[in-house]
Amino acid sequence: MKKLGLALGAGGSRGVAHVGFLQALEEEGIQPDYITGSSMGAVVGAAYAAGMSAQEIKRIVLGLRLRRLIAPTLAKGGIFGTRKMRKLLEKYLGDISFEDLKIPFRCVAVEIGGGRTVEFSKGKLLDAVIASACIPGAFRPLEKNGMRLVDGGVLERVPACRVRDMGADVVVAVDVLGWRRMPQKNTGVIKVLLGTFDIMDNYRTQSYREENRDKIDFWLEPELGDMSQYSLKQIAFAYEQGYALGKANAMAIKEALEK
Repeated sequence: MKKLGLALGAGGSRGVAHVGFLQALEEEGIQPDYITGSSMGAVVGAAYAAGMSAQEIKRIVLGLRLRRLIAPTLAKGGIFGTRKMRKLLEKYLGDISFEDLKIPFRCVAVEIGGGRTVEFSKGKLLDAVIASACIPGAFRPLEKNGMRLVDGGVLERVPACRVRDMGADVVVAVDVLGWRRMPQKNTGVIKVLLGTFDIMDNYRTQSYREENRDKIDFWLEPELGDMSQYSLKQIAFAYEQGYALGKANAMAIKEALEK
């Protein structure tokens, strides 16, 4: 049997679709041999690699409230600190290292001083996951080993090539953001800025996908419509769409693994 690698992409609350996708694969008897993640994909991927079931992760994420995630800070670099995020993740992940994980896992963050992607594959898991999920401007960058680290999705939305490098024979990339469009109607300054960043990210991710098509066997996108990645209102919907995506592709993934 070939080895399966899952690359779980960035996407804020839309990333709850990853949990549904994992649940569908579990039900079909498909288990990943390697996992990579960026931002919310890193959070879900780390929890799954640590041994949590998709059902356990679902119970936690569907019960999330913003007050458990964000804490205003006076420090420079972000509106919110990472104290609450750390406390929440530590409750479920503990103080484990990459070496303790049940499934080999890697995640990415961006070092803003050098403008480069940083991959984490060893040492303490918690700092790596928090760094990968630090949305620029929203969360204060994580400082580690002389680096200032922010969300991995800034440069690498779906770290698919990295799971191939880990040894996966079949690579499944799950992109929960897809191709986003700016609303046609007039919007506020913040929405215009975010929409502009989305446009840049669209083309960067499209280029990444095309350049590495020989390394990626499946590039899958759940049908999430115009769901905002910055709101928790539709996370149950995201889970269901991820589940539907997993069920729809389970047979093809099995066949690829058996070839």
